Amino acid sequence: MLIDPKTFERFNMILTGVVVPRPIAFVSTISTDGVVNLAPFSFFNAMAYNPPTLIFSSSRRAPGWQDKRKDTLTNIEETGEYVVNIVVDDIAAAMNATAAEYPSDVSEFDIAGLTESPSEMVKAPRVAESPVNMECRLVQVVNIGEQPHAHGIVIGEIVRMHVSDDVMYDGPNGLRINHAALKPTGRLAGNMYCRTDDVYELIRPSYSEQDEGVGRVAD
Repeated sequence: MLIDPKTFERFNMILTGVVVPRPIAFVSTISTDGVVNLAPFSFFNAMAYNPPTLIFSSSRRAPGWQDKRKDTLTNIEETGEYVVNIVVDDIAAAMNATAAEYPSDVSEFDIAGLTESPSEMVKAPRVAESPVNMECRLVQVVNIGEQPHAHGIVIGEIVRMHVSDDVMYDGPNGLRINHAALKPTGRLAGNMYCRTDDVYELIRPSYSEQDEGVGRVAD
């Protein structure tokens, strides 16, 4: 099938069905009025080590509301700070509970029964039940699309990272993340998610002109 994204009905379901599994940014923010917000975003990834950079994308308009803006994006643009908490299997159901569009004066921490934990460098709280929290400062918001489908790509720099000792191990080259202990949750399409407990290893190759057979034509 040949698909034209501009004319194919519900193209978003095709796109989110093939770009999988996606990690989930569980983003906690605080408004200028002091109201805490917590919401999940699966258009999310790491972009650089130095400076340590994360990106995620949020729609600008809250679906189901006439004129309500997305609280997460509004809070970040107004305060320049937020926390990305990693979603793991133990809190996946709680994360899903925060995915509805609640009024701006409602804290999703209360909706999901999650615990606020103070951050060190930013005002927004961390999710205590998440084993990894990344405190971020806003670098830039890149606007894409037009209403009603306008989005903001949030680019942020990690200024502090909190990692539970329970999900780390001392490997041959230093500390590493034990993914079997972390149990990160993957996002698929629609209402589907996946666990990441079935893994395998591929050793990354390296190129050298001295490698046997390089540049030779087989007999």
